[in-house]
Amino acid sequence: QVQLVESGGGLVQAGGSLRLSCAASGRTVSTDTTTMGWFRQPPGKERDFVAAAIGRSGGSTYYADSVKGRFTISRDNAKNAVYLEMNSLNPDDTAVYYCATATGALISGYYLRQAAYHYWGQGTQVTVSS
Repeated sequence: QVQLVESGGGLVQAGGSLRLSCAASGRTVSTDTTTMGWFRQPPGKERDFVAAAIGRSGGSTYYADSVKGRFTISRDNAKNAVYLEMNSLNPDDTAVYYCATATGALISGYYLRQAAYHYWGQGTQVTVSS
């Protein structure tokens, strides 16, 4: 079993930045065959993919087009954690943000599929005011 706990959400003005953290416990998620992902669910909408990092080094990263160039996913293997650095935030980024992990390298686009992830956090609210 893996427990994931997100933190770092809050209220920020448009153009601002936030750094989300996701701490894992119960089992290491810092392996070469582990995928860490971030998803988000805006108010009244479905949950969608944001970013993913595959492998211990996190060298393989993927982003949704809507956040590319503004968000950065990174891993801290020593802390068994993953982060999402969010810059140039706009009101469309308002959502509950979830981290998730899969016990496998979700290559070939499988990182986009929520069903491919085995464990999920409870989510953290990010609100961007205009």
